[in-house]
Amino acid sequence: MITLEGLTKRYGESTAVDALDLTISPGRVTGFLGPNGAGKSTTMRMILGLDRPTAGSALVDGRPYAQWPVPLGKVGALLDAKALHPRRSARNHLVAMARSNGIPVSRVDEVLRLVGVDEVGGKRAGAFSLGMGQRLGIAGALLGDPEILMFDEPVNGLDPDGVRWVRQLMRSLAAEGRTVFVSSHLMSEMQLTADQLVVIGRGRLIADAPVAEVIAGSSRTTVHVRVPERAGLAVLRERLTAEAEQVESRADQLVVAGVPAERVGDLAYELGVRLHELTTVRASLEEAYMELTADSVEYGVAADVSAVA
Repeated sequence: MITLEGLTKRYGESTAVDALDLTISPGRVTGFLGPNGAGKSTTMRMILGLDRPTAGSALVDGRPYAQWPVPLGKVGALLDAKALHPRRSARNHLVAMARSNGIPVSRVDEVLRLVGVDEVGGKRAGAFSLGMGQRLGIAGALLGDPEILMFDEPVNGLDPDGVRWVRQLMRSLAAEGRTVFVSSHLMSEMQLTADQLVVIGRGRLIADAPVAEVIAGSSRTTVHVRVPERAGLAVLRERLTAEAEQVESRADQLVVAGVPAERVGDLAYELGVRLHELTTVRASLEEAYMELTADSVEYGVAADVSAVA
């Protein structure tokens, strides 16, 4: 378990992380989302003791990471796949990590096979492609068979097969009861992988909720109603307008926001309106995320992309 209490990091007058209170629990994949500059990497670095908090604390199973006698046996992390000696072979890179933590060297060959780079373990790590470097970084995170795993953009550079493998790996680790904390900008992948989402913006907590709850809270989730008779369409629209956040007419359809499909169906029954379709169209995680972080984007782009020419 990872516990953040009032975790704060300032650089001069700039606040990168602002009084975060969080509990990252075991047995699930927790996705860590936020715009560029939101403070995600800084938060992860403070958990691992790489940056010192200005205020507050980051605890790993009740104590600072640096106080664990065998750190790799408690937390495995991939924050930067290029953080290695480029002239060392992949295997020797992991051997050095293992020896520094009292991990049997036999474990090195196990994780190399697990991530699929055992056949190139003798090659210089600096010559690896981005995707192969990511696999080696994941091997390093798994080396100590840790209870807690942290990944920052783990699928960067991976092909579709590799992305799917990482997804399955994270879910299997969580299923074993481990704590899995993963930062990513790939919303579609997080929707498939994560159980819980933590969203921050400008260093502050915006959301901490299950994925389904974050999506359900989006105004982009709508109910589509198809009514074959114009009179029935008009009657239902008038009634829904009094309850819904928004009602839009499209030919023989109504698109309703802010009222669940069950309520729309009940109203249609009460009014004697015949329906040919009643469908909930859920927002994507990307749409829900964009709504949540709309006021927290520090590095925006021009709304009219066509103007850049």
